[in-house]
Amino acid sequence: MAEHSYDAPFEHLLRELAPQVLGAVARRFRDFSSAEDAVQEAMIAAFSQWPKEGVPENPRGWLIQVACRRMTDQMRSEIARRERETAVAAEAETLASLEIEADMDPDDTLNLLFMCCHPALTPSSAIALTLRAVGGLTTAEIANAFLVPEATMAQRISRAKQTIKASGVPFGLPSQTERIERLPAVLHVLYLIFSEGYASSIGSHLQRLDLAREAIRLTRNTKTLLPDNAEVAGLLALMLLTDARRAARSGPAEELIPLDKQDRSLWDRAEISEGIELLTAALAKGSVGMYQLQAAIAAVHDEAARVEGTDWPQILALYELLKRVAPSPMVTLNHAIAAAMVHGPAQGLKLLGALDNDPRMAGHYRLDAVRAHLLEKTGDYEAAIKHYRTAAACTTSIPERNYLITQAARLAGD
Repeated sequence: MAEHSYDAPFEHLLRELAPQVLGAVARRFRDFSSAEDAVQEAMIAAFSQWPKEGVPENPRGWLIQVACRRMTDQMRSEIARRERETAVAAEAETLASLEIEADMDPDDTLNLLFMCCHPALTPSSAIALTLRAVGGLTTAEIANAFLVPEATMAQRISRAKQTIKASGVPFGLPSQTERIERLPAVLHVLYLIFSEGYASSIGSHLQRLDLAREAIRLTRNTKTLLPDNAEVAGLLALMLLTDARRAARSGPAEELIPLDKQDRSLWDRAEISEGIELLTAALAKGSVGMYQLQAAIAAVHDEAARVEGTDWPQILALYELLKRVAPSPMVTLNHAIAAAMVHGPAQGLKLLGALDNDPRMAGHYRLDAVRAHLLEKTGDYEAAIKHYRTAAACTTSIPERNYLITQAARLAGD
């Protein structure tokens, strides 16, 4: 959908309803691109009418009805354009069978999630499209998640829509077998939606609770759909074990508080307990995947009553295993941090060298931020200040930028 800014108090409601409505309309008409346009028109109509007329009793049903009416009009226009009686009869029959109901499916967002992971798409394209349609992320936010320029991501999403249309494969609700096949991409989407919600990559807010909560909700529903899948359970455990620290991550002015400075009494013990229970059951199944390993790392942090009690050797061992199971620049970065905690900052700095020529990390603030932190630990304050400032200039998150600028100022004695 086109990126559109809505004023309060309707913005949050429309953002929450958009993927649900798109899922319902796309499932019924089996045309993602046209459904997306129709839903956007319905959203604009709501933005225009609701402030004057009030929010309808069933806003989701209202939006679905408006979008379906737009799709129906489009289909009738197409029928008229074709001017073929056989097409008229077939399309008229389709129109007659469509029921514009307010609540046809209990979770159209979850359906949309699986539908967007279309077999005609590469995994990366499917994930990008789904983040846009289901997560409501902007193109810039998705580009940050993929470590690519915004223009590149915009082209990727546009091509994904064109590929679905050209493939001839219906944009419909997948079978149980197809859901299993699409599950890796679905889990990756949920992981990235949660990550953007927990640590927003753009703007003035450190966190976006709506995104994080929706990712947890959809992952719970996916687990209900596939109760025996260990990676689904692992991902849900990871989300809960990470989200448990949310209240301690920021101060009164939404300033960033790093893990080693957090008040651990603010951590949500119920979420931690549920996460550990899920992780324990998943690990007992014998097959260990990337989400279970990340959840295990989060559990080690959460189980430490004080930062000094953190079992860094265990975290380092888990990152070494994760590097083999699911290598990525961010895993390498976090592995270097763990190595520094066990073997000293010089070892961490040495491991960071592997990322200097990785194009995915070129200009990424986190590499400079970690290097600054480790340089500070070695006592090289001048170099640390330089990298803190470089990192601050590269991040698009204002709370992250403020934190990094503060670190540089602290070392410089400003």
